[in-house]
Amino acid sequence: MLIDTHTHLYLPEFDADRSDVVERVVAAGVEHLILPNIDLQSLPAMKAMAKAYPQLTSMAVGLHPTEVGEGWKDTLSEILAELDGSARYVAIGEIGMDLYWDSTYCDEQMQVLDRQLAEACKRGLPVIIHCRKALAPTLEVMEAYPSLRGVMHSFEGTPADIEAVRRRADMYFGVNGIVTFKKSTVPILLPAIGLDRVLLETDSPYLAPTPYRGKRNDSSLLPLVADCVASHLGVSTDDVAAATTASARALFSLG
Repeated sequence: MLIDTHTHLYLPEFDADRSDVVERVVAAGVEHLILPNIDLQSLPAMKAMAKAYPQLTSMAVGLHPTEVGEGWKDTLSEILAELDGSARYVAIGEIGMDLYWDSTYCDEQMQVLDRQLAEACKRGLPVIIHCRKALAPTLEVMEAYPSLRGVMHSFEGTPADIEAVRRRADMYFGVNGIVTFKKSTVPILLPAIGLDRVLLETDSPYLAPTPYRGKRNDSSLLPLVADCVASHLGVSTDDVAAATTASARALFSLG
């Protein structure tokens, strides 16, 4: 059995056939889904899916870095207030920094990340960190929180980057469909990460693995990611499933 530690199955891309997709997910051997939040607008749909599938899903709440702009203070306050509400959240996420398209709000992204890391440490919650073309400032913010734990979502970098992350926090590394891409550098990172630090994810509806690249992704394709990781590490898919599921359960306190 597998756990998809990062899927957005609550997004509109699945509104027409979500129940059919969930059936395929369960049939594929995926036993649990972590649903990370994006912004205030995504909260109702995420909560609705979690209510519809309470045994299958767990939620994370946070402000995604690409959603940081004018008025971010009020938005962040509303999102963090969710942690004191009736909904149960197993992590703070999806948070982090993204300077790939635009660095206009770099300083604000750092402030938002800092606030959310502080909240995670205060509450003893793990974090789900999105980091795109922003590792240096992300690590700078993380430096202040040695008790931090979580996962670097969709991680791409170098073995040195992995070491730098691990020096600062107790982190796992999310591996998704990118590992199956022909020119991906993720396979060469796997030995440096180690199976005990890999978490499987899809980031659906994005990043569908080969041979479905470019199409809508969903959590039923997670076994393709597991197979690819197993092949590159020279272990069985069962080994990958056992290790990554145990790690996900431990990190997100899934029981």
